[in-house]
Amino acid sequence: MKGKTIKAVIAKKINEWVSSIDDPAVSELAKKNTIVTGGAIASMLLNEPVNDFDIYLRTKEAAEAIATYYVNKFTEETKWPLKLEVTPDRIRIVTERGHRGETAGNLEMLGSDQIDDAYEQAEAMALETEDDGKPPYRPVFMSTNAITLSHRVQIVIRFYGEPDAIHENYDYVHCTNYWTSWDGALTLRQPALESLLSKELRYVGSKYPVCSIIRLRKFIKRGWTINAGQILKAVMQISELDLTDPKVLEDQLTGVDSAYFMELMTKLREKDPEKVNAAYLVEIIDRMF
Repeated sequence: MKGKTIKAVIAKKINEWVSSIDDPAVSELAKKNTIVTGGAIASMLLNEPVNDFDIYLRTKEAAEAIATYYVNKFTEETKWPLKLEVTPDRIRIVTERGHRGETAGNLEMLGSDQIDDAYEQAEAMALETEDDGKPPYRPVFMSTNAITLSHRVQIVIRFYGEPDAIHENYDYVHCTNYWTSWDGALTLRQPALESLLSKELRYVGSKYPVCSIIRLRKFIKRGWTINAGQILKAVMQISELDLTDPKVLEDQLTGVDSAYFMELMTKLREKDPEKVNAAYLVEIIDRMF
């Protein structure tokens, strides 16, 4: 797909989403502060189907306002006691302590009638359908880090800022092309285009190398290749982490949509931290997988 066409597709999608926000102040913030980046642009460049459009926000003000808007919408609909937790360096969605055994900060999907298979259902729920008369771009899935809307839109609240700042948290270079709402510009980066043309993964470093290694499975199934040096770079970053620390492990699993990993974190929270070691983790992982 040509760049001009990609710009038109994204602009139409974002205009529809912005128009669905019934709070004028929030709608204006979305209109002026939206960044679309990640796999959607890569898929369009390769003439492949787009799974979803990943939205990031340029400012903390916009990220907090939009997250608050959808948390309130979701809570009104599901009656789940969600709230927004805002600290100087991050925004996250949490659930009140003690609600059905869950604790604040859990990565479990919140609000599904069937928690066990919520992650498996999320992608299907977000696909564009007729929705039986339900409003488009409504929140259907929430984690601590992102809000999934119907009609294939995901709003990431874990990171915000200018595109370069957001891409500091990205792992593979082919996902670093981006579109910006304030000027309607599409930026195509040469390293990203070279990676896409060859379908060769180039690891550029990430705050979440564990997630990056797990994501390899998806790309390899799609016919991508990666050389040993790129994997080694991720492994070197992982070597600096203490994955026996439940907080570190949970943070590293950011973006991994697997109910098994969520169950793993639940079991770790129930365990005495002093008794959590590599052997214990291996035992639990073997049982679950």
